[in-house]
Amino acid sequence: MGGRKKLTLKQMEKMQRRLAEKRAGREGRRGSRSSSQSSDKGLAGIIPPNIMDEKVISEIKRMRVITPYTIASRFNIRLSIAKDFLEDLHRRGIIDYVSGGRNIRIYKPAD
Repeated sequence: MGGRKKLTLKQMEKMQRRLAEKRAGREGRRGSRSSSQSSDKGLAGIIPPNIMDEKVISEIKRMRVITPYTIASRFNIRLSIAKDFLEDLHRRGIIDYVSGGRNIRIYKPAD
């Protein structure tokens, strides 16, 4: 039936000290990273950018390859909204469909 051998008081003190140092080191590293990540991350918007805005159109025309992911990350919108946005741009003739399948579509700026 055995089990683990009981530690001496000195051994328990050392183990607790090491754990405390490890935790302090992790929190120090994590704290600097998490503060920058928390400002970057947030809920993605559900309102697509205005198609009539010249700034949006010029930014899209500068892109070589346009995918829903690039649009979602560039304009901070949800992926489903980006897909609908790209379909609308394609219908208006601003971008051309290149290839893709069921899951992803790839577009390029219209000439």
